[in-house]
Amino acid sequence: LEWLGLEWREVPAQSTRLESYRAAADRLLADGLLYPCACTRREIDALPERTGQDGFGYPGSCKGRCVKGQESAPYALRLDLDSAMAHAGALFWHDEIAAKQLADPREFGDVVLVRKGLPTSYHLAVTLDDAVDGITLVTRGTDLFASTHVHRLLQHLLGLPVPKYLHHGLIMADDGEKLSKSRAAPALSTRREAGEDGLELADQLRKRRIMAGT
Repeated sequence: LEWLGLEWREVPAQSTRLESYRAAADRLLADGLLYPCACTRREIDALPERTGQDGFGYPGSCKGRCVKGQESAPYALRLDLDSAMAHAGALFWHDEIAAKQLADPREFGDVVLVRKGLPTSYHLAVTLDDAVDGITLVTRGTDLFASTHVHRLLQHLLGLPVPKYLHHGLIMADDGEKLSKSRAAPALSTRREAGEDGLELADQLRKRRIMAGT
């Protein structure tokens, strides 16, 4: 961050907040909005094709299925999306670029809120973190735009404040493809260690975003 000329405010590590994540999950469980799922990733992949940009939309195969007697096997807790949406009604959130949005988290299906062996998941943790840290504007890439629909629903279910959002365009390679480890794109640490000027790189990226209108 210093290399790129960015400033930040220190916040506690997520590992110090495990009890708060567990308490939030317990609340949703008590409200009847979570159910256990013992499916493995292989079993989920074998289910009929699902929609969703990430291909992880879960059709609720474990809903209503008792896992009693499987206590020795780890299981996750999933959000009963139909029940949660019926409980919440119409919800909205605001993006600084895309404007007012109707929350529609159905793309992900019954998303995991408590992972096997952990008291939380990305969706639950970041939603609680934003509230505890007093975040009023969440800034992140467009690849997480769909996730915000889930987070808005969780904010309602847990009685949390609703920040504004800004989902910016992603930094692409010269061929227009997304930078990623799978395509052997160099990490920022690699570029820093190679002697590149971080301030100059950050300026180039800002200019590229301005030209792209994001």
